[in-house]
Amino acid sequence: MIQKFFAHSVDGRPVDEWQPLDEHLLNVAKLARTFAEEFGAGEWAYLAGLWHDLGKYSGEFQQRLHGGSRVDHATAGAQYAFNNLPDDKKAKLLAYTIAGHHSGLPDGKSNEASCLTKRLKKQVPKYTDSLLKREEIQLDPPAFDSKRFAFQLSFFVRMLYSSLVDADFLDTEQFMDNEKSSWRKGYPSLEEMNKKLTLALEKLSESGPFKQINRERAYVLKCCLDAAELRQGLFSLTTPTGGGKTLSSLAFALKHALKYTLKRIIYVIPYTSIIEQNAAVFRDILGENAVLEHHSNFTPRSEEIEEYQRSMLATENWDAPLIVTTNVQFFESLFSNRSSKCRRLHNIAGSVVILDEAQMLPVPLLKPCLEALRELSSSYRTSIILCTATQPALSTTETFNDGLDNVQEIIPDPDRLYNSLRRVRINKIREISDNDLADKLIEHSQVLCIVNTRKHARSLFEKLDNKQGCYHLSALMCPAHRTDMLKKIRMALDADLPCRVISTQLVEAGVDIDFPVVFRAATGIDSIAQAAGRCNREGILPEKGEVYLFNPEDGLPPGYFRHTAEAAETILRHHDDPLSLGAVSAYFQELYWKKGDKLDEYRILPLLKEDAARLNFPFKEIAEKFSLIKDSLETLIIPWNKEAERIIQSLRYTEYPAKLVRQIQRFTIQVYPRILISLEAYGSVERIGEDGQYSVLQNMDLYHDDIGLCSDDPTFHEVESLIL
Repeated sequence: MIQKFFAHSVDGRPVDEWQPLDEHLLNVAKLARTFAEEFGAGEWAYLAGLWHDLGKYSGEFQQRLHGGSRVDHATAGAQYAFNNLPDDKKAKLLAYTIAGHHSGLPDGKSNEASCLTKRLKKQVPKYTDSLLKREEIQLDPPAFDSKRFAFQLSFFVRMLYSSLVDADFLDTEQFMDNEKSSWRKGYPSLEEMNKKLTLALEKLSESGPFKQINRERAYVLKCCLDAAELRQGLFSLTTPTGGGKTLSSLAFALKHALKYTLKRIIYVIPYTSIIEQNAAVFRDILGENAVLEHHSNFTPRSEEIEEYQRSMLATENWDAPLIVTTNVQFFESLFSNRSSKCRRLHNIAGSVVILDEAQMLPVPLLKPCLEALRELSSSYRTSIILCTATQPALSTTETFNDGLDNVQEIIPDPDRLYNSLRRVRINKIREISDNDLADKLIEHSQVLCIVNTRKHARSLFEKLDNKQGCYHLSALMCPAHRTDMLKKIRMALDADLPCRVISTQLVEAGVDIDFPVVFRAATGIDSIAQAAGRCNREGILPEKGEVYLFNPEDGLPPGYFRHTAEAAETILRHHDDPLSLGAVSAYFQELYWKKGDKLDEYRILPLLKEDAARLNFPFKEIAEKFSLIKDSLETLIIPWNKEAERIIQSLRYTEYPAKLVRQIQRFTIQVYPRILISLEAYGSVERIGEDGQYSVLQNMDLYHDDIGLCSDDPTFHEVESLIL
């Protein structure tokens, strides 16, 4: 009697209802091939799927399904691929994907037992391959440039790995929980979305007063629709703030995707504050279920289970037609080695990627980021739009050999468009004390002042807080609190009431507010442009809006702010208009081109090259080094309102908190570990959850309606709260 082998067991079901192993292997092989065919590697993925669980043909693993001890079943398939393919190099590329399909892509060679070199020699439980169908498949080698082959081959492994792990997850999910699998459907098509957007843009063009800014927005839209007919590749959309680039870039992407039969649009944004606003705009036009948000603050609007399930599942692999995500999610996924992040990578192939505010690419990781964009564009049928008000100098030049080649500008004459939409005048103030700055702000009935740190924002606000119409915004206020404060600010502006706002830079990008006067602490040219975008935004002032740049009395904080501000200072000395395209180009030349190795500060690209001849890629090491957010911050939950209190109460007792964790994000702030430790030591923070993993602010006297968390004195209590 031939033994029957199984891939998965299900608690409570008899053995004859378990999933047969040969069925699982064939399902995964076929699905992985479908995914990888998008980038010409279907047969590679088929073999990876067919061999990934060969170790489950062992008696030890079958005992595991009956409650036995854990068994390494991935190494057997990697060894089989390495020993049975005639080409050692092809075999090793395939072995990476199989070896890591549970534990993550391993380093090729290291001192750890988990590296691929040692696993290929590891003793594994004996398994039978007599039931394995012998496949005669010709594996075409991936195309690569001799100068870039290390990055290209390692990227190919990541994409192949993505196809395998997503196919494995999906087939397992379909067997284990068919109802859950069914939630992955129901998104509108790109054709439907394009019709809705076209109709909305037509209505928008017919409404509102006919003025210069509307004419230029119509011009930007026309340029985008015309450019959508161009061949796939790299594009730049250089449009000043207020030029309508958000919807125009989406119109380009939809038309371009339909022309080239691309599958999805991925809108990548630097800040969660912008992502929520843009996603809301897209939903209003395209429909509630048309947009997938993937970032830490996302909570589906509707509590209906169908929408929630679909959204949560699609964040795992980005299997949706329109994804709105962050730089962190996008780029860290491209350099991760974990299956949970990598499974979405194959769905980037055959898409349109819009990088909004492309100047926000992190300088210490700029070269690896550009290399990933180059590879997606050249080898994975992905069109990329660098969309920004201040186009960064990312193209290859005589002095910047690592830039992007053949970037097609969508706007034929960006200089003319800039001059036409120029709505502010830039004024330079030298160093100014906070007292004098406060006096200047009081002179204006409506004014926005943006500073570089939370501490400075609070200090300056406290000099104004006895004046009428003063508001504060910072990341020490939870998102729900900031949303409420922005509503009050907009109401005051619309009613022409006094409105003086002190804010950190979180207000600069994507926050739709319009002031006649803006003050900005010394910063980079790109941030100055974003601050200027909050001034005379709709062009309704009879004269230009006024933007004042100043040096704070305490100087600049170290690191990024000082670095960009010093580069900007160089430009301000030589250009009357620091926001002109010539000045912006000179700024990014100062910021990027002269930095050399500091554009790859963690040596991501050299690490890939070190032992590339033997195809030993440090996947695990690179994943640990590649992080867009280096500061270690802790999450603190704020019981801001009744809704927050309800979610906190549920978090205390639930065994399955995933949905609640996403909901509570709107009521969280990020603080440094030392602050959280101090608050906890004085009983101002409570730990909840099964392992105490959630920190909740217990002493709400430390959280103020005007400035958010004030942790200077963690023992502080209002007198009223001490009276029983």
